[in-house]
Amino acid sequence: MTIAEVLHAPLECDVAAPYRGAVSVIGNLDGVHRGHQALIGRAKERAEAASRPLAVTVFDPHPRRVFSPEGPPFLLTKLETKAEILGSLGVDYVFVLPFNDYLRTQTPETFVRHTLAERLGLHTIITGTDFRFGAGRSGDCTALARHAAASGMQAEAISPVLAPGTEKYSSSGIRAALQAGDPQKAARWLGRPWSILGTVEQGRQLARTLDFPTANISLGPYVRPKFGVYATSTLIDGERVPGVANIGVRPTVDGTAEWLEVHLFDVAADLYGRALDTQFLAFLRPEQKFDGIDALKAQIATDGALARNIHAQS
Repeated sequence: MTIAEVLHAPLECDVAAPYRGAVSVIGNLDGVHRGHQALIGRAKERAEAASRPLAVTVFDPHPRRVFSPEGPPFLLTKLETKAEILGSLGVDYVFVLPFNDYLRTQTPETFVRHTLAERLGLHTIITGTDFRFGAGRSGDCTALARHAAASGMQAEAISPVLAPGTEKYSSSGIRAALQAGDPQKAARWLGRPWSILGTVEQGRQLARTLDFPTANISLGPYVRPKFGVYATSTLIDGERVPGVANIGVRPTVDGTAEWLEVHLFDVAADLYGRALDTQFLAFLRPEQKFDGIDALKAQIATDGALARNIHAQS
């Protein structure tokens, strides 16, 4: 697997010469959905035509986290996952700009001249037509093209790509689909199943007493999909392993913390401390509180059988 090189670009100095002169898409690219992929496709065309490297420039933390720090978690992809996806699309490297007070208060002209031209040394900038930048989101694509030309760069804005119907592909639309319990729609918009990447942690081992051991993963910064049970596929040692997972607070055992609990079919390996990438394939049922452990155990068996059937048909 080709992974795009990640470069955390400090704003106090220029990036090294080998990384300058790139054609770069700029944006948050949360999810790297089909709309983002169209931008990258156009940038790749221009990079190949000019024999230049292909880059993506993103912001960390996500501006939404800075402006709404008390808001609910919302991320679709962590940076590690984003780098893998971008690498598969032919991106050479990812510039990560620190979204701090200095950057967010730059005027549009300063952002283009100082950050994009001087610090990153970009050759061409590709954005969507709805791209906004600079203090107070005061810069638009017209301003971007003007300031880029003044700094010796080129800029191109691409119209939004529409999903079947009249909706445009968007990260917010994917979040809404996940929160509605529709991972299939999310997958169609992403071009792949949505997944959570996390490290397996030591849990209370209650599932093991039910003969249904699970890998417990904290949800961290991810958007919370509809709580419940899903058919899943988890990447282990380079291969996808089918399974079933519950995401939520485990009300039957008086749980309060939010966890992803993944049961992998026919796998008995010790997974503690390992990073797992789990895809959500189909929503089976909402999370619910049962009258007791016996009722929960019976439902778990039903969920497992249903998930196995879904995997068998895929």
